[in-house]
Amino acid sequence: MRVEIVAIGTELLLGQIADTNSQWLGEQLAAHGITSHFHQHVGDNHERIVATLRTALSRSDAVITCGGLGPTQDDITRAAIAEIMGVPLERDERIVDVIRTMFERRGRDMPENNLLQAEVPRGATPIDQVRGTAPGLICPVGDQVIYAVPGVPYEMSEMFERSIIPDVIARERAAGRQAVITSRVLRTWGASESGLAEALAERIKILEGSEELTLAFLASGIEGIKVRMTARGRDHAHALEILRHEEAHVRAAIESAYGDVIFGVDDETMEHSLAQELVARSLTLAVAESVTGGLVSSRLVNVPGASAWYRGALVSYASDVKFDLLRVTPGPVVSATAVQEMADGVRQLLGSDVGLAITGVAGPESQDGQAPGTVFVGISLRGVTHHSKFSLPGDRPRIRQYSSISALQALRQILRQGW
Repeated sequence: MRVEIVAIGTELLLGQIADTNSQWLGEQLAAHGITSHFHQHVGDNHERIVATLRTALSRSDAVITCGGLGPTQDDITRAAIAEIMGVPLERDERIVDVIRTMFERRGRDMPENNLLQAEVPRGATPIDQVRGTAPGLICPVGDQVIYAVPGVPYEMSEMFERSIIPDVIARERAAGRQAVITSRVLRTWGASESGLAEALAERIKILEGSEELTLAFLASGIEGIKVRMTARGRDHAHALEILRHEEAHVRAAIESAYGDVIFGVDDETMEHSLAQELVARSLTLAVAESVTGGLVSSRLVNVPGASAWYRGALVSYASDVKFDLLRVTPGPVVSATAVQEMADGVRQLLGSDVGLAITGVAGPESQDGQAPGTVFVGISLRGVTHHSKFSLPGDRPRIRQYSSISALQALRQILRQGW
């Protein structure tokens, strides 16, 4: 089954809010083996919504609309769907009672506007509201179907999981066309998108025209480059086996070209990956930050249970703080010598096994003879120090963010090398 997603709301076109609903729905449909080739945005205009739905139905078996089911004058999705179906809107008194009860439980009177939410196209099946006042709709259009859900993500996701995906799957089974699509993402830091594409060129060529497996690259800014493998199988186990086999090929190709740049799988962040390395070796960590101003520490404490291995951080932004508290030798503070002394100093000051330090120039001006984007990372492990130097692109905020993940990656790689 081909399912198209139509996000409704002028605020989407104006960029006032991000369309996270279409992204989430696309992921969920793919996970259930449902094809989604098109996503559309349309504003709160009756004629344009009708035209958009007609376009969607011309190339898809089903359409999911998000938004336009509220109680205000610009919530016109119901009327547009009724026109597509060629039927009138009819008030469902059961829905009225449900909405009125919701307001009474909050100690409030129901505004008359909320009666709009009880209007249902004749022949449509309401999806009961659980988390809000707006019910969803399952609207047959001949052999096709339009699903309408609220634009509020919290409400939309619950209706999708409870009512829409079971209905879609039932239609797929009835048509004898069900497959499972599963994806796996390898997260990298330290290789460019073009470089990864070059490393995987042979795999991509082999997979050309494959209906079972695809590779794609997702540039994710300060979180690196992601390589997404998507497998289509007859069932979940079959799809996972396809992914397992392909992941081995992709890892081998990337590691052969760039070494240890794959730091995580799917939602695994750099800080989670580093935490695993520290825990596996029973090591504690302390951090001294200059250019990043606390960003590294902020990432580390995102990991549940970080207090078991993370001692803390010293944001030594001013030079005299580096000299007085971390025992850095007076002189240039953006240097290999300074960052190694910072790492050793914070390790001793906070009593950790590992000290991680970072200093550099975020810009816009040079410092200590170093150009903006120059960053030094220092690591001290039981008294032995190491440093890395990076030249990072971007403006001041991006350099600081790139510096943070580069520092975490440098330590992760050092630990994995057995240093």
